[in-house]
Amino acid sequence: MSATPDAVAELIEQTLHASELEFSHYQGGPTGYPGIVVALPGERRLTTNTLLSVGDHGVRIEAFVCRKPDENFEGVYKHLLRRNRRLYGVAYTLDNVGDIYLVGRISLESVTAAEIDRILGQVLEAVDFDFNVLLELGFRTSIQKEWEWRLSRGESLKNLKAFEHLRPE
Repeated sequence: MSATPDAVAELIEQTLHASELEFSHYQGGPTGYPGIVVALPGERRLTTNTLLSVGDHGVRIEAFVCRKPDENFEGVYKHLLRRNRRLYGVAYTLDNVGDIYLVGRISLESVTAAEIDRILGQVLEAVDFDFNVLLELGFRTSIQKEWEWRLSRGESLKNLKAFEHLRPE
């Protein structure tokens, strides 16, 4: 017996409920399948919205990681390619404008509660582990300017704490 898209979508929802993860439904674009958007709570990146699109033959996983780097493209892309070697079920990629995503695919027959948990865990681990590294590699100058601006105006430095080593002296 083969898995149906409706049965897989129901299994995904049950798994997300059991894991107490927030999610919503996505109706799909003109050429895309409908799906479920899961809000994965993290530490470095507070929330990673991940789209699980259930098609006729499989589930597509897609998570936005960060926008196109402002600088040091080679360093950013080298980091992403090296990380791809160690990721399970997903890989880093770029969209048409250069924004960074994690994407993956699972056949309908392979979707189980454990596999959903494993894939979403990998997305969360990758984004949470790599987020600050990607920001520092691709937006270092902007972060340094933000430090200078906030210090000069007495603004909150709370969300720059991870980049304390870039604080001007």
